Amino acid sequence: MQDSEIYDILVIGSGPAGYTAAIYSARAGLKTLLIAGSTPGGQLMLTGLVENFPGFPEGVMGPDLMENMRQQVERMGVKIVYDDAEEVEFASYPKIVRTASETFASKAVIIATGASPRWLGLESEKRLIGRGVSSCATCDGPLFKGSKCAVVVGGGDSAMEYALYLSRLVEKVVVVHRRDKLRASKIMQERALSTPNIEFVWNSVVTEIIGATRVEGVKVLNRLTGEESVIPCNAVFVAIGHKPNTEIFRGKLELDEEGYVKIYNGLETSVRGVFAAGDVHDKRYRQAITAAGFGCMAAMEAIRFVEEGWPERLMEAKTNAKLGATQA
Repeated sequence: MQDSEIYDILVIGSGPAGYTAAIYSARAGLKTLLIAGSTPGGQLMLTGLVENFPGFPEGVMGPDLMENMRQQVERMGVKIVYDDAEEVEFASYPKIVRTASETFASKAVIIATGASPRWLGLESEKRLIGRGVSSCATCDGPLFKGSKCAVVVGGGDSAMEYALYLSRLVEKVVVVHRRDKLRASKIMQERALSTPNIEFVWNSVVTEIIGATRVEGVKVLNRLTGEESVIPCNAVFVAIGHKPNTEIFRGKLELDEEGYVKIYNGLETSVRGVFAAGDVHDKRYRQAITAAGFGCMAAMEAIRFVEEGWPERLMEAKTNAKLGATQA
C-alpha cells in the first residue's frame, strides 16, 4: 500500500455532494481524503450561470462555484487526490480504494461519483454545451425566460417535466421524439399534450444543433420519410436519461436495475461503513443544492459510524468469527 495512512473518511467524487461531505468530515476533526478524479468538479463544470444556488444574489458561474468549494475543502485540511478511483474493496477492514498509481485505506467511505447525462453525441452539441445546450431545464431554463422557442429532446417523464417547466418561461416548446408515442407516465403525457404552447415532432431525431457561439436552431430528420427540417430555437434541453457513475461498484454494492446505488437507513449502502451521496443514488431531484444536502447527510452518518467505533467493532466481530470457525 503506497499510502500507509488509514483515513477516517474517504470521499470519492468532487461535485457538490463530494465537496460538502469532505467539508463536514474535516470540520468534525476526522482525517479525510477526497479522491477528486482526473476532471474534478462534476456536471457544474459544464454549466453556465447558476442562479438557484443560495448565497449568490447575482448568480455564479458553475466552474466558479466548484472552484470555491474546492478551495474551502483545501482550507479545511482535506487531502485531495486528482486521480480516478479504479477499484474498491469494501468487504475488508479498512476499506480499500485504488487509483491507477496509489492505494488508500479508510474506516468509512462516501461515494459521491454522480451521474452523467446521456447526450446525443453530436459535435455541435458538445461545442454548445453551456451556450444554449443543457441537460437540466430546472437549472438553466430561467436563463431563457421570454425566449421564442426551446427544444426538448426525449419522450420520458424527465422530458415532459422539462417541457412543462419551460412552457411557463418561453413562448413555445417543441418536443422532438424518435418514436410516435411517448414513454412518459400517463399523467405526464396528458399534462404535456394538453398544454397549448407545447408542440410535438414525432418519429424524428436531432441531427445537428445550429449556431456559431449560441444555439440558433436544430436540424431534425424524420426517421420515416427521410425529410429534414430546421426548427429555430434559443435553447436545446436533452432529456434522454442519465447514467450513474457506478461501474467500479458493480459486485461490491447493491445497485438498482438502472445502476444507481441502493441506500438503506438514511444514506448507508448495502455495505456497513459505505455511504452514498448525490446523483449516484438520487434520480429524482438532480440539483446542486440537493446533492450538497445529501453530502452533508452522508458525512454526518459516516462521522457517527466512525466516532461510535463501529469499524473496530465490525473488525473484532469478523476476527472472532474466523477464530471460531478455525477452532471448530
